[in-house]
Amino acid sequence: MPATSLEVENLSAGYGPTRVLEGISFSVPAGQRLAVLGRNGMGKTTLLASLVGQTKRYGGRIRLGGADITAAPSASRAIQGLGYVPQARCIFPTLTVEENLFVGLKARPRTAIEEAYQMFPRLKERRRNLGNQLSGGEQQMLTTARTILGRPSVLLLDEPLEGLAPVICEELMTAFAELAKTGNMTILLVEQRIQSALDFAEQVIILERGRLAWAGAPEVLARDQNTVERLLGVGGLH
Repeated sequence: MPATSLEVENLSAGYGPTRVLEGISFSVPAGQRLAVLGRNGMGKTTLLASLVGQTKRYGGRIRLGGADITAAPSASRAIQGLGYVPQARCIFPTLTVEENLFVGLKARPRTAIEEAYQMFPRLKERRRNLGNQLSGGEQQMLTTARTILGRPSVLLLDEPLEGLAPVICEELMTAFAELAKTGNMTILLVEQRIQSALDFAEQVIILERGRLAWAGAPEVLARDQNTVERLLGVGGLH
């Protein structure tokens, strides 16, 4: 399906009685790239989990391509076009790479897994390996490719570069950039590697204690070292 817009209006959510997000509002036009930044524990993962319906919502609305999905269950949101790559690499350890990819195809023909191999040639080399025989970087590629094969209109990526070698990070970011260039996917990227996120995104939001603390263009943030230090806790970008 083609890329769609995502609108979040005054969203408050959390787990059980604990509110983590309070009054979050932002919108991402179809085909655009948004980076979600913030220090650890500020609500970034909870935001993505809330978008896919995995938290308790206390208030607010979520719209996908103009359609209200606020009350929709997680499975329905996935069918409507939300693709989620969580921080934990959720692969099937006793299935081969190829079998893992087949799971992501949904109703598409099996030959479509070639798209995953074009994006991540390493996976083709490892296609007969079991999931638990892959490195952390290869598992991240597999998780990401499996989600993308389902052709989501909005892709949510939760810290895909965490703990990976620089060469793998570069491969992943190149793949995300190529994906974004097609205009077929709206992408939200949560990432601790700030420079990588700024290089990728067209707009940025920063969360601070579950609230929206800053929103704007990546080039504006890159020039604002006071905000970078205050909200992200780093002394400079490289």
